[in-house]
This record gives sequence, structure tokens and C-alpha cells, in this order.
Amino acid sequence: MHILTVIDHPNPASFSHAIAARFMDGGRAAGHTVEAADLHAEGFNPLWTQADIEAEGAAALPADIRAEQDRIARADAISLVFPLFWWGMPSMMKGWVDRVWSWGWAYDQLSDPDVSLQRPRSGILLIPAGTRSDEMEAEGYTDALSTLWMNGTFGYFGLAPRRIELLCGSTGSDSRRATLLDRAYHAGLTLPPAKAITPSPPPVP
Repeated sequence: MHILTVIDHPNPASFSHAIAARFMDGGRAAGHTVEAADLHAEGFNPLWTQADIEAEGAAALPADIRAEQDRIARADAISLVFPLFWWGMPSMMKGWVDRVWSWGWAYDQLSDPDVSLQRPRSGILLIPAGTRSDEMEAEGYTDALSTLWMNGTFGYFGLAPRRIELLCGSTGSDSRRATLLDRAYHAGLTLPPAKAITPSPPPVP
């Protein structure tokens, strides 16, 4: 497989970058090719504008969006790496999602979250989080993120199978961080291939 890893963190020495590197190490060890998209280093513009709306479904796209879509077209699997920020995505990753996965290219309707115009791709979110996993579960954040991203957003992307790796305790001890890095490596090493998506049956009248 060819794996595209998209990274959102402004500091190249961040733990998020370390996670992405270890994940890609695991992918290489499994015999896959890897490609990194460092959104900050590349200067991606995350601002969704009227020009993007007018380009939806058209042949002529902004050059930066065409480049991102071409990069996705090469990929058999996609990994998104970003820190949990205000219980969601930081702005660069959110803007990448908003602008790149556009109507008419990624999806064309909203009736079934498992229908995408894109071919199936394996997908994983690797998300360093400072909080503890038990705290997230007790407050309902784990279930909320799963519903939002797994049942919603990334279904429209055609990611199947797809999963979240919440790397909790990333601001903890060196041993804890080493454990999380090992998890990232294992995720790359064992990343499953894409599987065909079976659309949901129409409702019974």
C-alpha cells in the first residue's frame, strides 16, 4: 500500500511529529511506501472561501487543492496526525478537511455516511491528547469523537476500515510517551488494507 500521512502541528519537534514518524516507520517495516504532508511546513492555506465554493464539482480547481487531491489519489491508506485541541481538530487540519474533501469530489449527498465518491481507503487518526483515557471516557468525550468522526466525517471520505487511536497521556512521563510511540509504530506495521463499502439498504416504505 501507499500511505499518506497528514500532519498538523506548527512545531516540527512536537510529539505529534514524532508520532507521525514512528507510524511511517511501522508502515515501511510492513513493506508499504509512505508520503508525508506536513501542512505547516508546506504552508497550506486552511481558509475556506467563496472561491472554494464556486470551484466545487468544477474541472478548474485552485492549484493547492488540486495538488492535495492528486496526493490523495495516489494513496491506498490515509493517516491524520494532530493533537486534540479544544476537543477537536486544530485549525490547519480542519481547513484541510474543509477545502480538500469537497462536494462533487469526495461526496455528493448526505443520506448515507458510508457513501463516498472516493474509492475505499484504509484510514486511521492518530491523536495525541494530554488528558487521561479514563477522564475522557467518564466525561463522554471518547464516544462523542467517535460519533463525530467515525460515523460522520470520515465515512464521507470512503475510509474503510477506519479507526481512532487516542494517544492519551502524551504530556506524561518519558515512559508513557515511549509507549505511545510504540503504539504508533504498531499501527503503521499492522495497518489493514481497504475494504469495499456496502451501502446501507434503502428504507422500507
